[in-house]
Amino acid sequence: MSDDLASGTAAAEITPPPSIEETRTVAAVLSDDVGFHRSQARHLHGEYDALHKRTHHTEWVVRTTERCRESTQELLRELADLGFAWRDVAQLVGVSVAAIQKWRRGEGTTGENRQKAASFLAACDLITEHFLVQEIASWFEVPVQMGVPLTPIDIWAGGRPDLVFEYASGYSDAEVVLTAWDPNWRERYRSDFETFRAEDGKRSIRPKGR
Repeated sequence: MSDDLASGTAAAEITPPPSIEETRTVAAVLSDDVGFHRSQARHLHGEYDALHKRTHHTEWVVRTTERCRESTQELLRELADLGFAWRDVAQLVGVSVAAIQKWRRGEGTTGENRQKAASFLAACDLITEHFLVQEIASWFEVPVQMGVPLTPIDIWAGGRPDLVFEYASGYSDAEVVLTAWDPNWRERYRSDFETFRAEDGKRSIRPKGR
């Protein structure tokens, strides 16, 4: 085989590079495809997020019904065993400490208040089992975010158990929960410190302006 023939054969086997127009077309198709699947993923995330919240709520309702079978005295005893102070129990149920003391002595209570105590104890059961929160009473006393004097007790007593569950689950960070609770919380609890993302990727706190 001559050198000219070999050279011509080798040249014929070389695939020319794609044109800029072809490359642009492929990139556009790929971008549209990824964008479509990203939208689908976002949609599915929203659906499963809502479904997860509904299932937790349903389980909470079922557990509350079960807990309502116990006497008010027994409900209070279990809350005390978990480490809750009576002032916190009173705030969580929405009554006075004096009322709690009466219930402990066996005096009657309304069905609504019994249900409130049962629902909170049921919530403690759910949070402990599903979200692996240890020392649940202490957890309820810890501020949702450093520098902000707002605890899960405050949020629960304010009528937003859904935010307590969301915070306990870890699916929403503190700032998302605080914004849902009070959109103006940054102004309300203004501080000389700020949170930031450290080099290790974790949130930390530092004086503002540094």
